Amino acid sequence: MWTSGRMSNVKNLLGLGISLYFWGLMDLTTTVLSGSARPLTEGQEDNLSDKLHQRMKRSWVWNQFFVLEEYTGTDPLYVGKLHSDMDRGDGSIKYILSGEGAGIVFTIDDTTGDIHAIQRLDREERSQYTLRAQALDRRTGRPMEPESEFIIKIQDINDNEPKFLDGPYVASVPEMSPVGTSVIQVTASDADDPTYGNSARVVYSILQGQPYFSVDSRTGLIRTALMNMDREAKEYYEVIIQAKDMGGQLGGLAGTTTVNISLSDVNDNPPRFPQKHYQMSVLESAPVSSTVGRVVAKDLDEGINAEMKYSLVDGDGLDVFDINTDPNYQVGIITVRKPLSYESKKSYTLKVEGANPHLEMRFLNLGPFRDTTTVHISVEDVDEPPVFEPSFYFVEVPEDVAIGTTIQIISAKDPDVTNNSIRYSIDRSSDPGRFFYVDITSGALMTARPLDREDVSWHNITVLAMELNNPSQVGSVSVTVKVLDVNDNAPEFARFYEAFVCENAKAGQLIQTVSAIDRDDPQEGQHFYYSLAPEAANNPNFTLRDNQDNTAWILTRRSGFRQHEQNTFYLPILISDNGRPVLSSTGTLTVHVCSCDDDGMVMSCNAEAYVLPVSLSRGALIAILACIFVLLVLVLLILSMRRQRKQPYIIDEEENIHENIVRYDDEGGGEEDTEAFDIAAMWNPREAQLVVKNRQDMLPEIESLSRYVPQACVMDNNVHNYVLAKLYEADMDLWAPPFDSLQTYMFEGNGSVAESLSSLQSVTTDSDQSYDYLTDWGPRFKKLAEMYGATDSSGALW
Repeated sequence: MWTSGRMSNVKNLLGLGISLYFWGLMDLTTTVLSGSARPLTEGQEDNLSDKLHQRMKRSWVWNQFFVLEEYTGTDPLYVGKLHSDMDRGDGSIKYILSGEGAGIVFTIDDTTGDIHAIQRLDREERSQYTLRAQALDRRTGRPMEPESEFIIKIQDINDNEPKFLDGPYVASVPEMSPVGTSVIQVTASDADDPTYGNSARVVYSILQGQPYFSVDSRTGLIRTALMNMDREAKEYYEVIIQAKDMGGQLGGLAGTTTVNISLSDVNDNPPRFPQKHYQMSVLESAPVSSTVGRVVAKDLDEGINAEMKYSLVDGDGLDVFDINTDPNYQVGIITVRKPLSYESKKSYTLKVEGANPHLEMRFLNLGPFRDTTTVHISVEDVDEPPVFEPSFYFVEVPEDVAIGTTIQIISAKDPDVTNNSIRYSIDRSSDPGRFFYVDITSGALMTARPLDREDVSWHNITVLAMELNNPSQVGSVSVTVKVLDVNDNAPEFARFYEAFVCENAKAGQLIQTVSAIDRDDPQEGQHFYYSLAPEAANNPNFTLRDNQDNTAWILTRRSGFRQHEQNTFYLPILISDNGRPVLSSTGTLTVHVCSCDDDGMVMSCNAEAYVLPVSLSRGALIAILACIFVLLVLVLLILSMRRQRKQPYIIDEEENIHENIVRYDDEGGGEEDTEAFDIAAMWNPREAQLVVKNRQDMLPEIESLSRYVPQACVMDNNVHNYVLAKLYEADMDLWAPPFDSLQTYMFEGNGSVAESLSSLQSVTTDSDQSYDYLTDWGPRFKKLAEMYGATDSSGALW
């Protein structure tokens, strides 16, 4: 039995070996306090003998050890002492401690049973420890006492200040709120033990934010403390709240938090126009829904409380103008509601009202929440295009109308005061077929070509009207012409009909059903009438039956058809319509006589016109025809190759060589010189780009002079580009054109090393021109040097 006092009678009982039985009795339990143990009283010892003869229910009730947290001493903290009654102080009993924190947080002296704390204890981390103690025989290790469980509780001290775990706080309250309006509740938490003293008792106070707000010291509820707080004057407030433990007494720990409070807007400010008069102007040509101007009423509120609704409440332009509210910028946009006319009315006056649509009843005494302003609008005159009356024309005309017939008078007028004369025309993009013509002065719309409803049944044309004095002012109108049907097309077969009749056909047998179509579209619908043509009225082979549903049956009149007698019949059929006048046409039905089986299935419709020789099959005949075709292709290919050999290197559609200069000091190239290039290509630059011809006779001996031509010549841009393109072609293509050809250009160049080639500045006689420089040009110019070079009296060449 665990004890710390004199219990001789209990020792005797334990010596009898019945200590386990009494271990769980509550009255035998030693009450152990922190640092001391209380022995059993004498009354308890006297009752012990009576209880030994009774069987009692076990009730494990153990008192607890208490130890203060946050011990800062250097020595281990003494917690308490465990002692067994069997311990005689000779060290034969060994105490063992196990459970939570045993050996780490708490240790026990195995000889004396003293328990010490060897680590700093923090109640906020762990408030109690459950441990088990046991007494063993040191020599044998046999348990001297059953294992006992006890609790060490950590006793709290005020070592934690209150903390606002959700701070800082953000809150809002409507402006103009009455005093005492709740704003937000703040809560501070204290980690100390709320059941022990006042360590966790928190009291709230306000350090900053007075006199606007107050806080409940017990609940932390923040309320308004000042009436008529105006958001437009001050919107944001920073309030500092303090929470102090120990009930706010001196020495208590404190924590603070910040509460950012904003005043939310209410509609307590009426709108006001900064201007009482607006002056605007608009062109009379402004289209409907176009913007004239904007007005704005200022409201100090924001959001929904600053929303505005604009309306026209008075003025002489209520039916001409309209006003809409821009929801993004809360401005009133005045727009054109009807077309304007400077000639009709030059100015308008409007009274515009701006009002708040969302009102609060408790602030109506601050109103009225509406304001008005006056807007003067001036209409400016513009030169307007002609206006058609009416604005759309619909014309119906029969398709057989004669050319030049007036089908409609188009009328337009100048809406301006000047009333200029009008000239009419048709937008040809709307009438590409040029079916119509409009008189330039009268506006009479006439037909210019025959109309055919079957080709084009609707015409949508645009007629233009232009002011005579200002051609830039052009009006237009749409004219829809519906071409009415006239019975001008005869009915005809819907398709090509080809029928077959069996040789064993009987009289009255149906061999074909025919139908017709008519391009016309009569109002009463189409109905066709069928009959045999007059020349076939008494046809002995076939007859016709009109079904009165726009179809007809072709029937055999006899039997006994034979292919060898006649294998094809042509039956003319007369088709008439119900139009006015009645039109008709004749269609031909081709009927082939065929060989059929007993079920009427066609077997063969070809009469043997001739009999093939027995020795020549159809396959052989096809092979012969194929050989003949191959021979024809080879002959055509040989003839084509021979013809190409006779042709010159360059083939020109038009050989223009009368501007070529050909040299004759050595044997020339013949046709290669005269047909080397097409001089017409110099006249048509497009042709020069598409056709590139190759010179095959020789390479150039004279370096091109195009590199010496200055690029910044002052000339027409098209001519400049053309000349540069020709020079580039001459430089890059070494085969064309011929080098001894005179190339004609449309522009006289400047700055050429060869100087001017024009004859306008030449001398009047050849004798004044010196050609001595030709002798320096080499042997190729020897002949020219002899012809034009200066010679002495003996005829020698200088």
